[in-house]
Amino acid sequence: MAQHQTAHGATPAYFIPQPAPWPIIGSVGLFSMALGAVFIFNAIAAGWPLLALGAMVILYMMFRWFGDVIRESEGNLYSKRVDMSFRWSMSWFIFSEVMFFAAFFGALFWTRVVSVPDLGSLLHAETLWPGFKAEWPSAGPGATEKFTQMGAWGLPALNTFLLLSSGVTITVAHWALKEQKRGLLNLFMFFTVALGAIFLVCQVIEYGHGYSDLNLKLTTGVYGSTFYMLTGFHGFHVTIGTIMLIVILARCLAGHFKPDQHFAFEAVAWYWHFVDVVWLGLFVFVYWL
Repeated sequence: MAQHQTAHGATPAYFIPQPAPWPIIGSVGLFSMALGAVFIFNAIAAGWPLLALGAMVILYMMFRWFGDVIRESEGNLYSKRVDMSFRWSMSWFIFSEVMFFAAFFGALFWTRVVSVPDLGSLLHAETLWPGFKAEWPSAGPGATEKFTQMGAWGLPALNTFLLLSSGVTITVAHWALKEQKRGLLNLFMFFTVALGAIFLVCQVIEYGHGYSDLNLKLTTGVYGSTFYMLTGFHGFHVTIGTIMLIVILARCLAGHFKPDQHFAFEAVAWYWHFVDVVWLGLFVFVYWL
């Protein structure tokens, strides 16, 4: 059973949650999604239904489990020690995300600086791949399709402005929360959500332009694959971050969070600032240089 209060009615030193079914339910959902993906790859008819079922189970698990955590937090069950454990957990999670993107930036660096020049310097390169030039952007040796590089000063520059602005608005919202200015908090959280949503709309438009007008696809050799790998995973993170921001906005409107106790807000803010920083790296190394 959960330890709700000490003998003196104060918050316990460490909260022990009740046994919950959510981890096993989440595991079942993940297994269903993985099995569905395997079936899809092997052209088995049950693949898509299994994948959809697993996704619905995961969403149900997240909704119920996060709801329990919110009720525990609003019930003042989390002590300073628990709050510190949350902060360390979120810090390590963001560090793992840094390493995740570092691997993809490393792939881009290796391709541009090592692989393409090495392939172009081979003694028989012209015989093997006529017309191949060791320069970036390149689809790689043997590629025959023509494509155009995505420019930096159109939608990508606008998206940079949108994300940097959202970093400012969530910072203002955080300040308003600590100063107990609830109206300002709600307003700037709404601005942050709106900026994130507009970013995603712009990225969809950019992808449509790249696919139809620039012939830039996942199949466009190493340039296309690294471009969509980096920007696509970042877009996925922005999508998750926007959903998190919507939840935080709903909680703000419901009167949740206190000036001295609002880790969920801070965790989402940390994640959103991480997304901003990654996009700056993308803008410089994928679009600009």
